[in-house]
Amino acid sequence: MYALALSLAVLGYFMVIPVIRYFQDSKGLRKYPNYYRLSGLSDLPFIYEAHKGFRTRNLFEAHKKHPVLRVGPNSLSFSDPNAIKDIYGHTTNCIKDRFYSETGGSHSHLADVVNKKDHARKRKVLSSAFAIKNLEEWEFKVAAVSAKLIKAFDDRCTDPLPPNQNPKKEDLTIDYRNWTVLWTAAAIANIALSEDLGFLNEGSDTIKSESKDGTVKEVSFRDCHLATQTASYLLVWSYDWFKTLRRLNQAISSSYRRLCQLDGDWGGIVYNRATTRMKRYMAGEKLDDFFAVLMEDKNGSPHNLEWGEIVAEISIMMNAGHDTTAISLRNVLFFLLKNPKCMAKLREELDEALEEDEVVAPYGKVKHLPYLRACIDESLRMLPPIVFGLPRRTPMEGTSILNEYVAGDTSVSISSYVMHHQESVFKDHDTYNPERWLGEEGKALQPYFIPFSTGARGCIGRNISYLEQTVLIASLVHRFEFALPNPDWNPPIRETTNLNPGPMPLKVWRRGTA
Repeated sequence: MYALALSLAVLGYFMVIPVIRYFQDSKGLRKYPNYYRLSGLSDLPFIYEAHKGFRTRNLFEAHKKHPVLRVGPNSLSFSDPNAIKDIYGHTTNCIKDRFYSETGGSHSHLADVVNKKDHARKRKVLSSAFAIKNLEEWEFKVAAVSAKLIKAFDDRCTDPLPPNQNPKKEDLTIDYRNWTVLWTAAAIANIALSEDLGFLNEGSDTIKSESKDGTVKEVSFRDCHLATQTASYLLVWSYDWFKTLRRLNQAISSSYRRLCQLDGDWGGIVYNRATTRMKRYMAGEKLDDFFAVLMEDKNGSPHNLEWGEIVAEISIMMNAGHDTTAISLRNVLFFLLKNPKCMAKLREELDEALEEDEVVAPYGKVKHLPYLRACIDESLRMLPPIVFGLPRRTPMEGTSILNEYVAGDTSVSISSYVMHHQESVFKDHDTYNPERWLGEEGKALQPYFIPFSTGARGCIGRNISYLEQTVLIASLVHRFEFALPNPDWNPPIRETTNLNPGPMPLKVWRRGTA
């Protein structure tokens, strides 16, 4: 009888109650077309799509017919460009969705804090560190890790590729995707914590992970980070059942248990970075980095942050601070290699700005190069590092989106990928065309360019990402020639929290060699 009662309760919760709510339609959401046939009844179709690979590309195809889609019982996805300001703009009354609190830890960091006053407090603490003036003073840290990467590529250079030939397999000496991760991780560790991770010396991502009891072990940085992106992303879309689904998957799936173990090891990586840097701070080392900004204001007065909050802020610096930029760096070079005319035009601009023997491009010489910035922005448009719609929650009294009332406590979002491929805004949206960002035409497109989101909750780290991309792409394109395995080669791509491309094997040789 107990089993029967439990079965009836489960049946009621998953089938009867959703059907009743669907037909009651207290929020008036039934008028919107469903992404999947059952999207109005359950979040499971959206979770199913998350397991398939590049979910947002499928969402883009669905949005070709409908500017608003119901992707879950309480979730709407928009594609109309005019909805950006209503959902993310500075005057919006939408707040961060439950997505952030469900996936967050014991303490919120700047990216997942929901309360607006708490967000303002955190942003005030960190804003000076992310100001472009401060970042330019830390350019030497970016230059230092850039020099190490260039040395690694110098050591792996091959003979030039003969005309009209594809590289031999043994000449594909670098996995560019892997090296961009190693580089950005090393860069953010140097900028944020004044730490040399050692990744670029041997091309290894081995790093220490520390548990709360002080036990330390060595793990793979990339494996742990991919796990922390994937473990929550696959299941979080059913907020009420997220934690239950995680426990259930851990019980029945060995692969998911492995993901969760690596996810925990990622937390240990962050914790070890925090304890290591704190020991140096307590020992009296005066270091100029993000950690110092977390601890004290410019007058030396302590911020008195809780230890958990300090760890949380280091976590988002290490997480969002490396892989999104690494993906961007991979995408820029990939699109340039796919479009030789664009590569030639960029090289012409760089050759005029840089001396032939300059190894690392000085930021002051390249930061205002219009075509270099256009190449970076066009790559961010074509394949934003984060493509899923960053969810926001309407206020309890509801709000107006596209001049239409949306009920309160409803999840709403716009995917950057969907937005960036709207033909009405970005003509020939599937074509890599950096020229679209030049002149007045480029300025007119900026309100619809959202790889860093927008508004008060836009990415605070965009300046550092641009600095890193500008310096490294200029340095690599100016110094080296690269070749893909063949002209038609395309990488495997899988969507997690970030849009993760697979390995990118390249042949590399010095420019000007005969």
